[in-house]
Amino acid sequence: MNNAASSPLAQSQAPAPVTLGQAFRYWLKLGFISFGGPAGQIAIMHQDLVEKKRWISERRYLHALNYCMLLPGPEAQQLAIYIGWLMHRTVGGIIAGSLFVLPSLIILIALSWIYLDFGHLPAVAGVLYGIKPAVTAIVLFAAYRIGSRALKNQLLWAMAGLAFVAIFVFDIPFPLIVLVAGLLGALGGRYAPARFSTGGGHGSAKQSYGKALIDDDTPIPDHAKFSGKRLAKLILAGLVLWAAAIGCLCARYGWDGPLTQMGWFFTKAALLTFGGAYAVLPYVYQGAVEHYHWLTAHQMIDGLALGETTPGPLIMVVTFVGFVAGWGKALLGTDQLFPAGATAACVVTYFTFLPSFLFILAGGPLVESTHGNLKFTAPLTGITAAVVGVILNLAVFFAFHVFWPRGFQGGFDAVTAVIALAALLALLRYKAGIIPVIAMCGTAGFLISSLKPWLEQVGVFL
Repeated sequence: MNNAASSPLAQSQAPAPVTLGQAFRYWLKLGFISFGGPAGQIAIMHQDLVEKKRWISERRYLHALNYCMLLPGPEAQQLAIYIGWLMHRTVGGIIAGSLFVLPSLIILIALSWIYLDFGHLPAVAGVLYGIKPAVTAIVLFAAYRIGSRALKNQLLWAMAGLAFVAIFVFDIPFPLIVLVAGLLGALGGRYAPARFSTGGGHGSAKQSYGKALIDDDTPIPDHAKFSGKRLAKLILAGLVLWAAAIGCLCARYGWDGPLTQMGWFFTKAALLTFGGAYAVLPYVYQGAVEHYHWLTAHQMIDGLALGETTPGPLIMVVTFVGFVAGWGKALLGTDQLFPAGATAACVVTYFTFLPSFLFILAGGPLVESTHGNLKFTAPLTGITAAVVGVILNLAVFFAFHVFWPRGFQGGFDAVTAVIALAALLALLRYKAGIIPVIAMCGTAGFLISSLKPWLEQVGVFL
């Protein structure tokens, strides 16, 4: 930011109005640089939109973020939709949300094609060999990070433990765990409010960066005021967009067709992403790997590794799932594998992110009436506690497939265990970023795989 813009006089005046074209260029840029998961993406938007451009004040920014945290779905993308909608009505929200994921969609389709067509090459396989244990460490780190923030008392710790036992020991479906946790949270908010008053918030504004275009005292624009008629229209439009797409797939391929089932399955997944992508991954695994057999367990781990290295929400891993499913099922014929994969990837992405637009465009005007109300935040607190246990189960699942790639009878891979421990140490002790950790582990995997014949001779690979 230049000196003129940072002067006291400039900060006392609101920035010039932002055109839709200017906003479009920013959201497109954000789509290519939004690395670092939700925390990194939220930080990038705060630095750009609150501190530098002053499009929105910190208080209004945090107010919107707190609302997005109450919803299923990627909160960073929903925050972009919210700000785009607040500035430029519905079209602004659609542009912001679409450009947040479009670059990642294109990149992941390309990476998925490289993975399936060239993944057998030693160089590619070697890089993935190092990335897989890094992903295991990242998932475990996510459980620690969410747990340290969310589990503030023994009751919430107990709920996390019960959720882990439910999915690890009894293989209870993730939606049922979410439902029970939400109900327990609602009851807890009523009968033990002190135990359930810790979730969903991101604090309050502590600093002013100058007068913003949408400032603390800026009146709510007409399009952001609640209207029952407008709400009904938005809900109807969302249902039409969903029903038209699922109807076309059903008419073309039948209800049991892979593309139709992908649309239906990922619609349900989109409504269960409380707590971020790591929370819904066990559900995606249960459906995509165990029930539909769209891909293997090892491919699922590889997909998460690719998702960690691309911009956009981590839940974009579903794009990889769709591509592998379309390719593996040869939906358009054995000579049209790439078009089949790309089509399935687009279908999965559409149904995964459609609800996020509806939640913000329809629910945005209700933010003021729901913010800080315990009867809305207590169920989220219960769900978040359960999510910690579910993510820990995911880490155990990944660890088994990475450290014992051929099962317990095939022996323990000590090298991947060392890589995972090093990655976890880098994340916990040295606060390293996810992208550098993945890059270092991928490089280590490539070097180790190149030396694998010699390592096998000395007994490192058992």
